[in-house]
Amino acid sequence: MLIVGNRTLKSALEDKARRFPDDMLLAFEDAAGRGDRWTWRELDEIVNRAARFLLARGLTPGEKFNLHLGNCPEFLVFWLAAAKTGTVMVPTNPLSTADEMEYILSHSEARLVLTERRYAAPCYAVHDRCPALRDVIECRPLDLLLEDFPPTPPDVTVGPGDEVSMQYTSGTTSKPKGVLLTHANYVYGGEVMAKAMRVLPTDRHLIVLPLFHAGAQLHAFLPMLLVGGSVALMERFSASQFIEQAIAYEATLAALFAAPIRMLLAQPRTEDEGRTRLRAVSYAQNITPQQFEEWHARFKVPLLQIWGMTETMSLPLMQPLDLPRKPLSMGMPVLGYEVKIVDEDGRQVPPGTVGELLVAGVPGVTLMKGYFKNPKATDETIRDGWLRSGDQASMDEEGYFYFVDRKKDMIKRAGENVAASEVEETLKQHPAVFDAAVLGVADPVRDQAIKAYVILREGAAASGSDLIEWCRARLSPFKVPELIEFRDTFPRTSVGKIQKHLL
Repeated sequence: MLIVGNRTLKSALEDKARRFPDDMLLAFEDAAGRGDRWTWRELDEIVNRAARFLLARGLTPGEKFNLHLGNCPEFLVFWLAAAKTGTVMVPTNPLSTADEMEYILSHSEARLVLTERRYAAPCYAVHDRCPALRDVIECRPLDLLLEDFPPTPPDVTVGPGDEVSMQYTSGTTSKPKGVLLTHANYVYGGEVMAKAMRVLPTDRHLIVLPLFHAGAQLHAFLPMLLVGGSVALMERFSASQFIEQAIAYEATLAALFAAPIRMLLAQPRTEDEGRTRLRAVSYAQNITPQQFEEWHARFKVPLLQIWGMTETMSLPLMQPLDLPRKPLSMGMPVLGYEVKIVDEDGRQVPPGTVGELLVAGVPGVTLMKGYFKNPKATDETIRDGWLRSGDQASMDEEGYFYFVDRKKDMIKRAGENVAASEVEETLKQHPAVFDAAVLGVADPVRDQAIKAYVILREGAAASGSDLIEWCRARLSPFKVPELIEFRDTFPRTSVGKIQKHLL
């Protein structure tokens, strides 16, 4: 038996509500600065009401419902209500278009949409085009919706192998796939994160990442659910208010991505920025070594880079708390995971060699259960107990792993392989460059030419020829971009990944 045992999200919540009924679990602050707080007992009781609401709406174990919400207590309530009813929560980005919602609602066979007025229009617009969908319900404010339901748990049995969530991939290169996740996936992932970060009941996690993304669920909420800590949930990330919120809520932990880190570094310096109680901030996606150093000089909080996928539902790689920090490194394998890098023939490569990152695991526990209605893609992704990530990476002599690029983002130029990320990092080291995205574009002679899209820092100036010369002084000739296009913004996913197919 693995560390999950027979635990579920249902049993984890009920255990804490029984042992710490009056301890604060959740503080919430909306975009206007208004707040509210819930104890473990209060949250458990409202989750019971929500669970009975789902059953009253005709949902049965295994059936799916959509959560089309931003960061709010209602998201946590209905996610945990799914855990008490055997139903499956399907979260979506509340800024999704009608076409995006039609695809996910139809593909997922969702029976119900739970949303709020400001995000509801796309859901109403496609209601009649989604055969399985029975109703679209605005669930805020929650009290009015649930007032007729008792605060006692429904008589439904759930087990660790039961599905509780289906997260859709970002769809940056193809149609989004539905990743099926079990109670065991969540408990295992939460345990990995809790132990890697040494989370205690006295810890409080400042949640600013979107809850509809697996990262915020895994990095932030689950460790607190499992150890009995607490969370301060912000309706949205604000670079200008992040430090103030961390201080006000006495947060000890937080999770970010590269884009929010850059936004924080772009803020004016303040006397308070190094005075938070934060003891660690986990983050995904690379920042430059200069940004890494500036963060520590200003905010005095260790940054711990991690690597994971929705398909792993955990963090197989993480910067160890007690070893030297290595900028740009995703860290080392965490307890319970085996990771390797292989060539195109599946052979493990020596340190310093770039190859595809593979993760060993058990489907439905340490890896996803599979892709919904897509056994072919499941079999292509998980082969012989190894999940093929599609990420190109390398490992150094000490066992630290480094992200190179998505396999699909490797540029083929005159017989040479060029990692778009290497060119991007070089461009971002230029003092005038705020962000960069690099793509291969068709070239009749060299297969592909290298094109860079660049956002300049506010008030800064640089020409395309300036940036090409910058790269020429720092990169091999075949890696230097021929084309530079300046942009004001990039299209991004909900967690800040650049949607290169839209560029």
